[in-house]
Order: sequence, then structure tokens, then C-alpha cells
Amino acid sequence: MPVSKRGTAALIPHWRPVRGSETTLVVQLEQELTSRIADHLLRAGSRLPSVRRMAESAGVSRFTVLEAYDRLVSKGLIEPRQGAGYFVKAAVPLPPLADAAVAPSALPSQLDVAWLLRGMFPEAAPVEISAAAGLLPEDWMNTGMVHAAIRAAGRGAGAACLGYGHPRGYAPLREQLAVQLQSQGIAAQRDQTLMLTAGVTHALDLLFRLLLQPGDTVMVEDPGWFLIFGRLAACGVRIVGVPRGPDGPDLDVMDHLAAAHKPKLFLINSAVHNPTGQTLSAAAAHDVLRLAEKHDFLIIEDDTYADFHPGIPVRLASLDRLKRVILVGGYAKTLAAGLRVGFLAAAPELILRLTDLKLLAGLTTSVLGECVVHRLLQEGQYRRQVVRLRQRVDQARERCIERMIACGLTVPHLPHAGIFVWADCGRNSEVLARQAAEMGVLLAPGVLFSPVQAPSPCIRLTVSMADHPKFWSVLQKLLSA
Repeated sequence: MPVSKRGTAALIPHWRPVRGSETTLVVQLEQELTSRIADHLLRAGSRLPSVRRMAESAGVSRFTVLEAYDRLVSKGLIEPRQGAGYFVKAAVPLPPLADAAVAPSALPSQLDVAWLLRGMFPEAAPVEISAAAGLLPEDWMNTGMVHAAIRAAGRGAGAACLGYGHPRGYAPLREQLAVQLQSQGIAAQRDQTLMLTAGVTHALDLLFRLLLQPGDTVMVEDPGWFLIFGRLAACGVRIVGVPRGPDGPDLDVMDHLAAAHKPKLFLINSAVHNPTGQTLSAAAAHDVLRLAEKHDFLIIEDDTYADFHPGIPVRLASLDRLKRVILVGGYAKTLAAGLRVGFLAAAPELILRLTDLKLLAGLTTSVLGECVVHRLLQEGQYRRQVVRLRQRVDQARERCIERMIACGLTVPHLPHAGIFVWADCGRNSEVLARQAAEMGVLLAPGVLFSPVQAPSPCIRLTVSMADHPKFWSVLQKLLSA
């Protein structure tokens, strides 16, 4: 049914914009109409004035009105109808939420990986103090440098950001990565052995889906990165833990387990192990490769924290020249986790298969993010940022260890580098983490870093806690109880 001109004329708001305000004319008009809709001064089904009539009434341009209307459409408050104009939409009532089985603040019967991840990425109010975070505080990072690179990359990327990009990732970044890895003794080539991913977790997920079948066996380090255990379990594979010492995995145990279980893969942090901060020795690296050849399994080398290591650490990928070793790394810990840029270096035939899987799983990765990282690497800003950040982390780690020892914790083996300290609290750390959570502090208990979820007296602390007085006060109170 057509709506008369008289009906719309009554809806024209007697409103004038505030000239010279910090709020743009578009936002002023958007806020005015939003308020009128919320107060039911403009009711559902009412037609708004045409763009021309609203512009004439308010004394603004048609472009201003059109953009304000478009914003209201995107907010679901109004809808355009072909040939008829813009109409106020009726609010759609949401179905009531089912009662939650467990209150959001309640602790589960067992502290598991899902509990820790929910604490690290809360949907509601964040925990008061997170001593379990895998990222450094925002004010430790060079946000100005990243923001400037994003703006510059946005101007320079041009049409590249409008397409899907290359299946293996932004070619200039792969070229830069190849040069960087070659300088560290890794046989990386832009087009044959490198592929960009949406972070390390994406690279690992692609590898697991390509290389593993339900029922396969995978060896991991114990302790090791808890997220890997959950992802492998979702693949339906058997997880076998190899004890990790200061210099690397226990090679005798590893030899025995490999002979007994015939693993497809072994996952390892060679440089700056998570959670202990230890680094693989050269002798252990050679023996790990010898066992991989003897028992015919591949190695995934997680390089996430390698940039915190001073100098060039021993890497299996360098010794093996990417024959049995697959190297994965990224920039979340040292640059910006939100960019979601990682890489994967492997043998050429494996890169081809991974590229096909990447296309099937989600086509390509973000060209803009890859352009930003390339700019920072190419101009040398990333290298300078890492040097500054590493120095700050090293100093904070020393202070953190001193305060831990003062609280009564012990550090069995001092970490070589990195953002974590693995410490013994002298009791079941899951109980300690549960008590801490009730006081608003998120701790990462050792049970989560065990592939078999074995009770542990150890906790992993992030070094950014070094100068957090309230955290140490809470920890001291818990340990003294």
C-alpha cells in the first residue's frame, strides 16, 4: 500500500546539526534517528523521509543523509525497500536463553585446557589478574610501529587487498622470510619450501589434518604446549609423552617409545621451550634426528618463541635441511597477535599438498596482514623491536624468578630465554590454581602441560607478573595458607 507524502512529512525531525562539533554530521544524524527509534517516536513500519527531503529539512548534504541511513541499515534499525524508501524495522524478539548448567563463575570439577582458554579469552568480564597469558602486555609492544605499518600497507597494497592473494601467501613476504631463514642456516626457498598461514595454530592444524589419521600415534614433549594436546585428541590420535629435560627430550625414553608405538610425528620446541624456557643442545638435536631416521617419523619444530633466544639457536630444520623436519613460526608473541600471520617451511612436495589443503579449508590468508609484516621485516623495524623486547623480557624474567624464590617456589632449571618461568610450588598446582581463581587470579597449573593430565607441583608464570605487586601478595597469601 503506498504511503502518502503527508505521512512522511510528519516524520521529518525538527533537528539541526551542531556545526563545528567534534562529532561528524553523519554521526549526529545517526544518533538522532537511533534515539527517536528507541523512544518509539519513529515507530516500526514508519517510512523515513526521502534522502532529498531529509537533507533539505536538516540543512545537510544528501551524501550525509545517505551515509547515516546506511549506518542505520547496518545496525538493523531500518530497511530499504526498492522504489519505496527507508522504513523503520520492527524489533525481532530473541528467544529466551536456556538456563546454563554451570554458572559462568563456577569452577569445573577438573581444571582443563578449555577452562584455561576461557580464562585467557573471556566472553564476560576478564579475570582481575592473568598470570597464565601467552602474550605480553600491550604496553610492552610497539603499537605505534604496528599502527604506522598498517596505515602504510593499506596505502601501498592497492588492488592486492581486493583479491584472494596467492595460495601460498604474499610473495614479497615469502621472499623476505626465505632470506631471513637462509641467514640462519635453514634451506628455505620462496616458491618451493615456504607457505604463509594464519598463525602457528593454523599451520599445525593443516599439518595434523594432512598427515594424521585416527589411531595414529604422535609423540609430544612432557611438559609441552597444552593446546597441542587438545587439538591432537580431536584428531583421534594417540598421544605419547616424552620427558623433556634442560637439554631436550629424554633420548633413551624416546627411543623406547618410538620402537613400541611407531609414531607418525614428533612435536618439539627446539628453541625456547614452552613452558620451561629451555633450548635444545646441539648433541641432543643430532640424536633426535638420528632417532627420526631410525624409526621413520617426521618432526614438527615449533619456532614460536625462537626470537626471544639471543643469537641463533640450534634448530633441527637447519641440520636436517627440511627433509624430515617441518618448521612452523609466527609473529604473535613479538609483534601483534591480531595480525594472525605465521609461516610453514617444509619439503617441496609437502608444501604442494599443504597448499591444496589450505585452499580447501579456507582459500587464502590475509594479504593485508602479510603486507604489514613484510613492511616491518623489510625496513628493519621488526629486528629493532625484537632486540628491545628481548632485553625487557630478560630483565623481567630475572626479577620474576627472584620474587618466586622469595615466595617459597623453586625453579628446577633456570630458563635460557622466553616469556615463561616453570616453577615448583611444592604442592598440587591444580589446587593452587583453583584457590587463585576464586581470588580473581588465573594461574596455569602443571596438569595442563602434561599429555596424560598427570598431577604436577609446577606452574607456568608469565614474566610480565614481575612488577605486579597485587599478584605477589595473592600468591604469597595462598602459599602461606
